[in-house]
Amino acid sequence: MVVKSKQHFFRSLDLNSVIQQADSRDGAFTGTKLVCSLGPSSHTVPVLEAMLNAGMVAARIDLTWGGPEFHIRTLEALGTAMKRTKKLCAIILDTLGREMMVRRPCAIGEDGWPTHPEPMEIVAGQIITLTTRDDAESTTDVWPMTYPHLHTLVEVGDTIYIGRYLVTGSDQASLYLEVQEVVGQDIICQAQNGAVMDGLMTVYHMERSADSLSNLQNNLPLLSDYDKQTIALISSQFEVDFINVAYTRTREDVHEARLFLDSLGMLNTKVLAKIETRQALLNFRGILATADGIVLSRGHMGLDVAPEKMALVQKHVVSNCNLLGKPVLITRVMDSMVSNPRPTRAEATDIANAVLDGVDGILLGAETLRGPYPVEAVSTVAHICRCAEDVFDHTSHYDYLMTAAAEMEAVVQAAAEARSDVGMSKPHVAFALGQDFDAEDHIGSDNVSPNDSSNDLAGLGPTGRKGAGSFTNLRGMMHSGSLASLQAAYQEVHNFTAFGGAGNKSMGAGLSALGRGTSGGGAGRGGMKEQLPFMSVLESLASTAVRVAGKVQADLIVVYTATGRTAQLVAKYRPPMPILTLVVPRLINDGVRWRLEGTSIARSCQLTRGLLPMLATPGPNGDAVLEAAIIQAAAAGLVAPRGHVVVLQQIHDDFCVKVLTLDATGTHIVGSRSGPAVAAQMPRKTQKSSSGALAGSDDEADESEMTRSSGSFGVSPSIVIRGDAAKRVSAEVQRRARAPMLKTDSANMDSCDESAPTGSSKPGSPDTPMKRGSVDQQLPSLAEA
Repeated sequence: MVVKSKQHFFRSLDLNSVIQQADSRDGAFTGTKLVCSLGPSSHTVPVLEAMLNAGMVAARIDLTWGGPEFHIRTLEALGTAMKRTKKLCAIILDTLGREMMVRRPCAIGEDGWPTHPEPMEIVAGQIITLTTRDDAESTTDVWPMTYPHLHTLVEVGDTIYIGRYLVTGSDQASLYLEVQEVVGQDIICQAQNGAVMDGLMTVYHMERSADSLSNLQNNLPLLSDYDKQTIALISSQFEVDFINVAYTRTREDVHEARLFLDSLGMLNTKVLAKIETRQALLNFRGILATADGIVLSRGHMGLDVAPEKMALVQKHVVSNCNLLGKPVLITRVMDSMVSNPRPTRAEATDIANAVLDGVDGILLGAETLRGPYPVEAVSTVAHICRCAEDVFDHTSHYDYLMTAAAEMEAVVQAAAEARSDVGMSKPHVAFALGQDFDAEDHIGSDNVSPNDSSNDLAGLGPTGRKGAGSFTNLRGMMHSGSLASLQAAYQEVHNFTAFGGAGNKSMGAGLSALGRGTSGGGAGRGGMKEQLPFMSVLESLASTAVRVAGKVQADLIVVYTATGRTAQLVAKYRPPMPILTLVVPRLINDGVRWRLEGTSIARSCQLTRGLLPMLATPGPNGDAVLEAAIIQAAAAGLVAPRGHVVVLQQIHDDFCVKVLTLDATGTHIVGSRSGPAVAAQMPRKTQKSSSGALAGSDDEADESEMTRSSGSFGVSPSIVIRGDAAKRVSAEVQRRARAPMLKTDSANMDSCDESAPTGSSKPGSPDTPMKRGSVDQQLPSLAEA
């Protein structure tokens, strides 16, 4: 399958329409998520409040530097800021992991942040000795290493990069050393450039090969003892939503991190894999299969990959994540704002292009950790992202994903036909039947680590050669008459569906069906076509909701969710309107005690592009909760008077996609007491096809045409309401909030997720602390009933 890039579009070729004043309101909805590293510049309540109001939705605590006491005080301040602003903010702990550093004495400053002595000035050509001796002391020319075996990894001619912690392009603290000689535990190096080394100094052994993996890797543990102790300490006092695992190399690293979190009882904490080495790229598919999200660390990755390949690496990583609907974030976007209040032209363009590529979020590092302009940095990135989102080609992205689904399904159809047309060996048949076999014995995997689970990324080599596993020519392999080509196509299907992504359950069932036949019809071709859907029912509904929203030019999509999976599937198709994710907290009995679950689910949605999580009061009337949420969204300017809202929910055993319409005042839903204006239901066990068409459609041909056409989406001219209209809506919301809610059976309103939280549950009391005032990033609080 050819992986296409997502392009932008302009509604007019008039340049004046491009340079006109954009929406400059801080706090306006930004689909792209902004994650901020917290440190000396951003650890006080006033600054954190301003950052939340500017658009921060997740806070990153980097365990690499700073003591646990500082981080705990910062998180306490963040909690206070969240209460004052009534905005949800996820917590991400970034691990130290396999980081190598220069061992230098430090002192604790007045704010609790560690500092080092005076900077060291290095000149080009200077000889510097890196040593692993325990008794060595740090001087200008001798730098002790924290990793005791570094001298066994390097060779003469290698390049070792040493930079300040969270070094930026604006700093002069980037030093490249060339190894001249290794004498015992001493590594004699020559400085290739001048630098001023300050603060914590990290060490990176750059790959000596241009297109393979020849360096020996350090044997540091995935999680250091400090990581484990600090994670346990912080998680005992705060709810940690994500762990960002530094220097992830293989899928086994993700499994190890998850096992450790489980041992601490952190069952709701998700694992982000930080991709920052070439080895991680070569093992990327296996990592993506097991991680909950990806963070592309462009700083370190830029050291391990040729500069001319970095843009291609980023686009390839983002495209693979988009195919599976898993969040992907990038780092190092506005280095200049560490010292300046305005980014460079290149940085602004870089952020916009990343949004157009399809990234879910931007991770700010030194800009907010130690820079003097943390609030300005958040606000600037948010404005750039909103402008780029405005020209993102949602239609092409939707059609691209539908084409990918169709081509993957066609591969399985080819498997069914090839089994009867071509003499297949036992491994080929086993794969076609969805059975286990050792693919490494049959498909080559050049330049891949022994722990790899897939082939390397396309185009990483100097010649840009596309490998057999590059996921780029499924159609050609599928129609080839050779067994090797068919097997390669099967392997591509296997790699994709093994991720647990869009359609792994239905695809696995389809592969198994190849050997069993269907409805007593044997394994003939006629029976296969009705039994090999690529998408799951849930994703089919999600894609349908997005298409319906584009068709009616809705202002908002509302999704009920208990795990966040349904909302992520809707967000995968990148609709042009916000996705209001309603999370109703539940009381769960884990066998020991009752606990309220819901806030962690809402915060976990903060890294997925386009999602707008909101906590709703658990109880007494599901329809009233929905209406209150929509009216509150209207008050926030997300839905205009007479605007449409598409709702995806589950009612008893049926999935439902319905369209609601606000009245002319924007304070009531038309027909709210008698039912929705437009509604369509799909039974749980019914599935039309991979196109996501609704069962029982009045015009199936038209539904199919909508999938293929380029005009699936329309952009509503009234997504934002301003001025008096917004004031009238807000006033009406306050009035209606004081009215008593009707008491009906809330069980009629369930989430759409395939797997709801386990354990016994019962409706929460309206008097629980989880009031509707606890909402996310953009929406003001829903008034308490």
